[in-house]
Amino acid sequence: MSEERRALRESHVGSESAELAEQGRALDERIAALWAELRAAKAQVRFGPRESIVRRARTEERLNRDFPKRSAA
Repeated sequence: MSEERRALRESHVGSESAELAEQGRALDERIAALWAELRAAKAQVRFGPRESIVRRARTEERLNRDFPKRSAA
């Protein structure tokens, strides 16, 4: 897709076609979505499913919030 986007831009340099601009925007959006998908997949491989990450973060947040209360008592 990146090569397709590059070729589209190179072949129509200086062109003011709305259709070409829309094709370029669509390719940009698709490439951004694919990168986001890749980052999410890498995070899942490294840290586990999103639900477990959120669960651990909430538990840690709760412990951090409650710990000062316990130590002051």
